[in-house]
Amino acid sequence: MKTPTMGRRVRGTTALSVAVMASLVACSSSKPAASGTTSSSPAAPSSQATSSAPTSSPATSNSSAAQSSAPAATGGTYTISDPYPQYTAGSSWVNLLNSCGASAGVKIKRTGYDTTALLSQTLLSAQQGNSPDVLIVDNPVVSTLADAGVLASNDQDNIDTSAVSPNLLAAGVLNGKTYGIPVGANTLALYYNKTILSAAGIDPTTITSWTALTAALAKVKAMGKGGITLSAIGTEEGSFQFLPWFWGSGANLTNLASTQGVAALQLWTTWLKDGYVPNAAIQDTQTTSWAEFATGKYAFAENGTWQLSNADKAGFPYGIIPIPSMAGGVAPAPTGGEFVTIPLQKDASRYPTTEKIVSCLTSADNAFNTDTTLGYIGVTAAVQQKQAANPQLPVWISAVGAAKGRTSDNLGTNYPKISQQLWTAMQNALTGSKSPSAAMSAAQSAAAAATGGK
Repeated sequence: MKTPTMGRRVRGTTALSVAVMASLVACSSSKPAASGTTSSSPAAPSSQATSSAPTSSPATSNSSAAQSSAPAATGGTYTISDPYPQYTAGSSWVNLLNSCGASAGVKIKRTGYDTTALLSQTLLSAQQGNSPDVLIVDNPVVSTLADAGVLASNDQDNIDTSAVSPNLLAAGVLNGKTYGIPVGANTLALYYNKTILSAAGIDPTTITSWTALTAALAKVKAMGKGGITLSAIGTEEGSFQFLPWFWGSGANLTNLASTQGVAALQLWTTWLKDGYVPNAAIQDTQTTSWAEFATGKYAFAENGTWQLSNADKAGFPYGIIPIPSMAGGVAPAPTGGEFVTIPLQKDASRYPTTEKIVSCLTSADNAFNTDTTLGYIGVTAAVQQKQAANPQLPVWISAVGAAKGRTSDNLGTNYPKISQQLWTAMQNALTGSKSPSAAMSAAQSAAAAATGGK
């Protein structure tokens, strides 16, 4: 490692910006909701949870963070912070952390926080000069933490990302430098009700463009069924769901008012006007839109990998296809998932051991186990090849292959400012207060003002 130091002072981050960062990750998380827990247990190997002392005790649920640690080791104690408070001592995740610590000759003290608490604690720890050795954080905030001077870049350390798909690594890139390595990825696709499509005479494999999908929606409506459920709520969650259609038109977030961007918003507006999308979509979250699909009354649902277990319990046969682009093919959908990063430290002698821990956590075998536990798609071809043996996953592997990070294209910390204008445009067009063209023009003007024209 090239001995990164706390050369830059951590720039201040307001409570508002922390809240905005939290909203970026909440919309795409596959992690089940969990309150913080505290527990302790000895080490053992495998895939996800929380860490603290050598004795074991049952988990409790009253603290804001989950803690535990590996057995004593001669090389000292290394700290890890992650956003998985639901995984406590004895779980496969905590066991993996402890095992990787043991292989590096050190003891692990791990704390699992909920997303908002992790962001706040990370910034506070950096300001106080006591950042964790390893930080696992949701991909949309990597660029924000890097810009704040919290993280070491990969040209300062020896994290090997050569096998990672470039489109998935891009969420960790800011100003030409990469920060950390992704654990795995989730994204969006279209679930469909096989019974409804069969009755309507629709072959899902032919739905490879907006024209084909719109024709299918018209057919199912004609037979008295609902078309597609989606989330168009005026929050980051709405932007997250709209991005596959926006990017699938060929539009770029630096120009919301482009012909392509307007076409994407016109598509959703027309679907709502024609009754293919329920009116509730304007306020639906991804959870509530899924609940509508789960009634069995709708042909399609735009949702993510995190709904697979719910789909199995829906009570009707389902399938999954990628979200189509306007002209044909798979649309780029936004990625969710976490990055393993190395925060800057005062004591540069800790970095070589930290690098060993990170390499262990992200090795092919451990990544496969972790991604299986989290419901993620692997970020390397080796992991994806293993996952392809599961018949449910090839469509998601294809979707992840076309996906992109919301902060990609070097948007970095400008993304939240642009996204807010994007979801505002969606709301204005879908409620009828502005035409899609006028809504996107207003959004572009506001986004340019907020980002300084970048």
